[in-house]
Amino acid sequence: MNFRKILLATTATAMLSSVAMAADDGLVVFDWSGYEDEGFFQKYVAQHGGSPTFAFFGEEEEAFQKLRAGFKADVSHPCSQSVSKWHEAGLLEPLDTSRIDLWADVNQEMAEAFKIDGSYYMLPMDWGTTALTYRTDMVDEAKMTSLAVFLDPAYGGRTALPDNVDDVYALAYLATGVTDWTKATDADFQAANVWLRKAHQNVRAYWADGAELAQLMGSGEVMVSWAWNETPVTMQGEGLPIGVNRSTVEGSSSWFCGYVNLANGPNSEDKMYDFFNAWMDPGSTDYIVNEWGYGHGNETAMTAMGADALVWAGLGPVDVPVLAQVPMDQQLREKMIAEFEKIKAGF
Repeated sequence: MNFRKILLATTATAMLSSVAMAADDGLVVFDWSGYEDEGFFQKYVAQHGGSPTFAFFGEEEEAFQKLRAGFKADVSHPCSQSVSKWHEAGLLEPLDTSRIDLWADVNQEMAEAFKIDGSYYMLPMDWGTTALTYRTDMVDEAKMTSLAVFLDPAYGGRTALPDNVDDVYALAYLATGVTDWTKATDADFQAANVWLRKAHQNVRAYWADGAELAQLMGSGEVMVSWAWNETPVTMQGEGLPIGVNRSTVEGSSSWFCGYVNLANGPNSEDKMYDFFNAWMDPGSTDYIVNEWGYGHGNETAMTAMGADALVWAGLGPVDVPVLAQVPMDQQLREKMIAEFEKIKAGF
């Protein structure tokens, strides 16, 4: 597995955030940087002689605001918590599942989460876990059994948290005893805010993508992070001393994202479904698990890979609470977004 290739490619493309990469002008995909990797959609490249045109966003609120302001694309790639908001804002059109060749193989639990008025609005595509990750040569591993390590003064200025409202609140809720955020009360939200403000005192950086975090941890600038499973997979593949604990006493988190059909897309719906079908191919499943360390929305192909492959990638079952980043009350999420900006600014 060429992990160095992935890290370098992701770092380079991150520098192109919000810049369109012109290729096939018959389809525009508004995506996270890194997902223009042709390994994900080889059948589309073979069919059309090249990649779609890609434009990039850094996080989902940025993507939402750009789309609402009139940015035109055909396809985008939000995660589960954003889909309802995008739908309510009129940004999405339903999927024609009859045109998705392997729809029967899609993870149905994920797909059903976005069945609205009888129509499906997201094709589940990538999923993963977020957990305590650390430099084994720089920390006391006996402390790496609890999320309380993020408040430990011994790691002042040496921790990193995601610059992502959902991941960071998943951490805070777990740390304060909440394992299902769909049941979170206002008191739970306030407790999470208090915890995050304490954790902020130790933060060296809020990372935007896995490549940035890998650089921070690889240099030793950061010793402890709340990280996607991509980070330990890629860094361990490079021979670096990185550990991960998905089984802290408080638990860990899981997330999933997917592709949506943007309303009033300017280009070919035929090419959009070709893109979706290329992504659903079992070859894409193998690629995203083995080269990126993420799970795939093709549940049949994931099962065929076997339990050992999922455990290796940090996707196997654990015997502790897992906070699933499923859709939540949008009013609560808007409050989370506003509060997180204050916390990052030191207020």
